[in-house]
Amino acid sequence: MTLDEDLAAAAEDELDRALTLGWPALARVTPWGDTFDGFTPDGRDVCFERAYMWEGEAGGDIRVEIMVYEPKVYEAGVKRVRTIARDGNEG
Repeated sequence: MTLDEDLAAAAEDELDRALTLGWPALARVTPWGDTFDGFTPDGRDVCFERAYMWEGEAGGDIRVEIMVYEPKVYEAGVKRVRTIARDGNEG
């Protein structure tokens, strides 16, 4: 697996996990973000950044951003973004 494929797979997996929380739970903590160390599917050491922010006005849709990168190589990372609509649909 190439580095880009591995980072993309890790980002997709983390994004899927982030979306399991749902709008009601996330609305209580948005805006919020966190960075933590982890591993890609291929076993690479990486940093994960997870951020929740309002897509527009507070109380509306929530934008979920995931960035995965090798430590000290932020610019070469992979980012995935989705929105959780207030009505519960994923966008």
